[in-house]
Amino acid sequence: MLSDDKLLKIKDFLVKPGKKVKLKDWSTKYKGKELNKRDAEALLDFGRRHLAEIQDKLYAHNQYSVLIIFQAMDAAGKDGAVKHIMSGFNPLGVKVYSFKAPNSTELDHDFFWRHNLAMPARGEIAIHNRSHYENVLVTKVHPEWILNENIPGIDSVKDIDKKFWENRYKQINRFEKNLAQNGTIIMKFFLHVSKKEQKKRFMERIDDPSKNWKFSLSDLKERAFWDDYQQAYEDVFNNTSKDHAPWFIIPADDKWYARLAIAFIIYRQFEQLKLSYPIVTDAQKQELQKAKMHLMAENGSGDNGKDKKKKNSRKKPKVEAPA
Repeated sequence: MLSDDKLLKIKDFLVKPGKKVKLKDWSTKYKGKELNKRDAEALLDFGRRHLAEIQDKLYAHNQYSVLIIFQAMDAAGKDGAVKHIMSGFNPLGVKVYSFKAPNSTELDHDFFWRHNLAMPARGEIAIHNRSHYENVLVTKVHPEWILNENIPGIDSVKDIDKKFWENRYKQINRFEKNLAQNGTIIMKFFLHVSKKEQKKRFMERIDDPSKNWKFSLSDLKERAFWDDYQQAYEDVFNNTSKDHAPWFIIPADDKWYARLAIAFIIYRQFEQLKLSYPIVTDAQKQELQKAKMHLMAENGSGDNGKDKKKKNSRKKPKVEAPA
């Protein structure tokens, strides 16, 4: 299923290192005819079981960790993607972090600090719903927010120039390179939703009482900066999609297709690791057999003892003749 490259092709989503991205050239909708919503959901359900098997091997293998990043415009479906795709994983081995605006303590550290605290241990998967990339996305659209970081030499918005952003991209690349060299597999997903579809989803959130909590006037405010955000994302892709930390642009107008595409990519990236359960040595096998024999003997003696006791309890008491 998830290895069927005829239905889904990674190259259709991958931002190749060095490639210049223009988001208007990337579709926000599924344009194929091989899949429909019903079939895609059935494939996704089947695929979740395979992902769970691979996660078990990842944990047992205990060499790699996995960092999955989701970035998108508001209402693109990040929460739904996390919920539907990751539901097959064992929650003990997966940690999901949703990053909001940094608080005062976080602002007193470098912008990687809070994200570093949320990195996965070996054998674990961490999912970041928004990530360290907010520091070259929302802050690029609103550079005045950079001043809250109290960076030496950055005293006004005028100091936040092209060189400043180039240095930030380099810092991010170094950060992710260090993670990769120490065994972290990085996958970065951008859910590419159209402005028309975002409007539709905002209207649904306003009209549906059960979804009112999802909508904020700040979402509408940020929508006014749509073009600025599209440019900021293009700059991110052009500067930070690397072989060790690739970006994938996922058409997100059709949620069912986006979820299947993400699951497919995760499965294929896992597959490349060639994970397996630890090999048991001959000496360990002998120890296992000894343990088995010990347990069998223990259970046997226990059962026999109980049976003997029960058997004895059923004997009639001996009645002696009167003197």
